[in-house]
Amino acid sequence: MKKVILASLLSFMALLLVHGGLKPGDKAASFSLKSVNGDTISLSDYSNQKGVILVFTSIPCPFSKAYEQRIIDLHNKYASLGFPVVAINSNSPEISPEDSFSHMKLRTLEKGYPFSYLKDEKGEVCKAYGATRTPHVYLLDNSNNHFKIAYMGAIDDNSLDSRSVSNRYLENALRALSEGERPDPATTRPIGCIIKTKGL
Repeated sequence: MKKVILASLLSFMALLLVHGGLKPGDKAASFSLKSVNGDTISLSDYSNQKGVILVFTSIPCPFSKAYEQRIIDLHNKYASLGFPVVAINSNSPEISPEDSFSHMKLRTLEKGYPFSYLKDEKGEVCKAYGATRTPHVYLLDNSNNHFKIAYMGAIDDNSLDSRSVSNRYLENALRALSEGERPDPATTRPIGCIIKTKGL
């Protein structure tokens, strides 16, 4: 059992080394990506918000599907409080055809996504953040007039059963920010499918 845990940890660390990426306290990487609505959305478009819940996700991944309604609920609950969800799909359609832009548009219509859904065509944004899984969430804090990473990792502690969640990592981090405190923990291990960009 210990060998399995060690192997998983080493694999995760190796992915982080490949991607580089950010850590809590770092300035958030800017981006400018095409949304399913045809608009180009930039992080700076949210400069009037308290922060952003940035979620790297995909369409066919069973973990992403399991979190889909939870992500919608997060936006509906926190957007009005200054923390809207922004979802990014970084999977290459050459590797994962169901993650094509046309499929993203269809999925948005089917599920009625209330948040911006963006395509990271070249996989540059997920690499800049160090995102490795779908879903992989980054809570961006805009309290000092520039976005920085406040929390990163998993949304909660039960990836496949929302009814059995006992620790809501992301919501706890949001609560800490609202109280002027630093999220603790500020990082957790994301559980999900590996992001499939070209060159990996």
